[in-house]
Amino acid sequence: YYRASKKNRRDKPESTVDKPAVDVQDDLTDTAEQKDSPSGEKLQKVIARSGHMSRREAERMIAQRRVKIGKRFAQPGDRVDGSEAIFLDDNELFIAWEKPKQRVLIYNKPAGEVCSRKDPEHPNTIFDDLPNLKVGRWISVGRLDINTTGLILLTNDGELANLLMHPSSEIEREYAVRILGEVTDDDIELLKSGVELDDGMAHFDKITYSGGQGANHWYHVTLKEGRNREVRRMWESLGVTVSRLSRIRYGVIELPRGQKLGRWEDLDEKAMKELYDSVGLRLSRPKTDHRGRIVTPGAQNRKGKKRLVMPDNRRKSQRTKK
Repeated sequence: YYRASKKNRRDKPESTVDKPAVDVQDDLTDTAEQKDSPSGEKLQKVIARSGHMSRREAERMIAQRRVKIGKRFAQPGDRVDGSEAIFLDDNELFIAWEKPKQRVLIYNKPAGEVCSRKDPEHPNTIFDDLPNLKVGRWISVGRLDINTTGLILLTNDGELANLLMHPSSEIEREYAVRILGEVTDDDIELLKSGVELDDGMAHFDKITYSGGQGANHWYHVTLKEGRNREVRRMWESLGVTVSRLSRIRYGVIELPRGQKLGRWEDLDEKAMKELYDSVGLRLSRPKTDHRGRIVTPGAQNRKGKKRLVMPDNRRKSQRTKK
């Protein structure tokens, strides 16, 4: 397992909101990433990668005839190769033709935050105090409900996020669980063999007892899927209460010891490579000039042209200051 390297220096108090979680996500594609053909990349993918909107939002804009490639209206399924100008409502967009440098953050989620970008009932989200991206947007790898704490991976690479979450990758998730109540050896075997939930059978691949006092007992559990509140529902099917739940590992990445709630850390290069290798991807770096700046095709031909519409990646915290 690997730990992270760079830390932000902002601490946030742990929230105590105890309302049900909202299960919302707007940045992920429907299925695993498809390979791009030699003729170019899908238009909606390029727009999303540049940080203007999610891929689904771009698809809606194309269907509403608000997007143009040059002087013609874009059509669903159109591909672009870097030689075209792309417009939204007749305003030319900045497009990141080169894939930006991949980044992955480890975030230690506190209770009271939701994993959606916007939720009118719960203003605190995991995206509030993340570092700004010049290109693209942060995508959360899976979700945790509002009362669950612990490890959330965030990345600007949609292909990596899809593969880490896709069931075919069989990525392990490990949780530390504190339950209130007594369970027998037969109950533990039942959780391993499978219990019936509302959305089908579910089971833990591994359960390890980690101690406890009185009626409170700690367990470490591992599974390879991430259905909504699945860990809680499996224990509750035995008639016990989950009083604490924290994710401590996702695949080859574990939550660093000592990382405070509400703080993020960048994965170092070695950990990034191991994470990409775990899902069969290659960690690549964009082309740069002699000053280390990312080279964008066509940038040298933009002198004298009107300014492009840039993505708005400035995220200000929605937290109420006390």
